[in-house]
Amino acid sequence: MTTVDAEAVEAASVRLGSVVSRTPLERNARLSARVGASVWLKREDLQVVRSYKVRGAYNLIAQLDEESRARGVVCASAGNHGQGLAYACAALGVRGKVFVPRPTPRQKRDRIAALGGDAIELVIAGDSYDDAAAAAAQDAARTGATLAPAFDDPRTIAGQGTVLKEAFEQIDDVPDVVVIPVGGGGLLAGSLAWLRERYPSVRVVGVEPAGAAGMAAALAAGGPVPLTDLDGFVDGAAVRRVGDVTYPLVAGLGAELMTVPEGQVCVEMLALYQSDGIIAEPAGALAPSVLGTVLDVEPESTVLCVLSGGNNDVSRYAEVVERALVHEGRKHYFLVEFPQEPGALRRFLDEVLGPDDDITLFEYVKRNNRETGPALVGIELGRPEDLEPLLKRMDEAPPRIERVASDSPLFRFLL
Repeated sequence: MTTVDAEAVEAASVRLGSVVSRTPLERNARLSARVGASVWLKREDLQVVRSYKVRGAYNLIAQLDEESRARGVVCASAGNHGQGLAYACAALGVRGKVFVPRPTPRQKRDRIAALGGDAIELVIAGDSYDDAAAAAAQDAARTGATLAPAFDDPRTIAGQGTVLKEAFEQIDDVPDVVVIPVGGGGLLAGSLAWLRERYPSVRVVGVEPAGAAGMAAALAAGGPVPLTDLDGFVDGAAVRRVGDVTYPLVAGLGAELMTVPEGQVCVEMLALYQSDGIIAEPAGALAPSVLGTVLDVEPESTVLCVLSGGNNDVSRYAEVVERALVHEGRKHYFLVEFPQEPGALRRFLDEVLGPDDDITLFEYVKRNNRETGPALVGIELGRPEDLEPLLKRMDEAPPRIERVASDSPLFRFLL
């Protein structure tokens, strides 16, 4: 099979059968109120491996002949595909090897090992997904194992396309809009392959993180191209180059592409957690984060949104909160030259800070041979509109105060 169509997706759905969970489709009151439409979340965070990736991995391995199964399978993963492959290997009795880059969260590494048990070997390779992918390809060429791509194989794509087929079976009305997260393009390509044949009038929106918009770059260039700069924060969708199989499907079947800042993804992650009780990883929050921000929909329409995964490491929430506050304009950093005299800090607190402003960072080194001492000060505002009054008070205050620009190396170090 060299391409993917609706029949391939439907065959994959039968093949998966009772192996994967039939995840819930839930109406989300918060998002529905925000956009004035009926928003439904396809909860792949509740999948057996907490993401949709198991669908593609199992569909690929299940189609291998006995000789290929005996040689084993190998893959590269940012975490979720590796979990899916580990689960599939354990279920089918196939030996597997998963290569992950060093930044892969510990939580995802531990889950790969737990799901695969004795069937899986976990290998740390390189600093990016692409490094891990190169190592996996070399290992497959050396050992004769089958390479199981995270997105760029028709069998993987067809398996991932079953998410939308299943969701359409669960919803009462045909959705007007479908919103899908995009990394390498497997989920989007599989969804389009099925939708364009079965429901061609549905509007399809693919959502990429602003710092890893590989599919948009591919469409602009007329083919897959490597991204020069890559923000790896949305690790489940941070792919430097989209697939040779996924690209023509996306380009030929017609989806709108939108990008969303990583900070807005963090805002949505926190809203999902605090308002809806949903633990979403960054890639899982990618699709819902565009609703009411980047994407506008018709009033009273029906929107189906894929929440693709919930494999979030709790240790990342401090960074998530920080990025969300910065994105909302509520967190700012300043370099303050305090005069080295008693009461200088008190005057700063009394004369510069507003009633709802809070100091969240204060790094100060006193040097006895100088008249002033520098301090790095982080301030969280009660509201974004409190910034201008704060800056005005800073201009009028005795200390020399310099705002740390968001594009400066120091700011990037803080985040």
